[in-house]
Amino acid sequence: MGSDVARLLEAADFAARKHKEQRRKDPEGTPFINHPIEDTDTTLSELEERFGAEVRRVVEEVTDDKMLPKMERKRLQVERAPGCSPRAKLVQLADKLYNLRDLNRCTPRGWSEERVQEYFRW
Repeated sequence: MGSDVARLLEAADFAARKHKEQRRKDPEGTPFINHPIEDTDTTLSELEERFGAEVRRVVEEVTDDKMLPKMERKRLQVERAPGCSPRAKLVQLADKLYNLRDLNRCTPRGWSEERVQEYFRW
């Protein structure tokens, strides 16, 4: 159990360092630590070296290809979800739940009410 907590804290510290300059678009500019592959210079190989092959696989499953248009990425998330591993499904659900809770709390800078509602409908 202690090693699980230590590993979790190491992962949180790693993500916080990688995302150190990034903030959510809420009024407070809340720091976030999601999407290490999509939003930082982190590589899948780096994750595997640090946290093992299983973590790499889960992160790879939930990482969007930022070269694709946004709507294509969203479509692929839905299409691929049933075939994801249970751990990847939990990560995706946690990410979506946090985003919905945050959107319910406040509208991000630059977002219209219509865009918020669109996210909820999606």
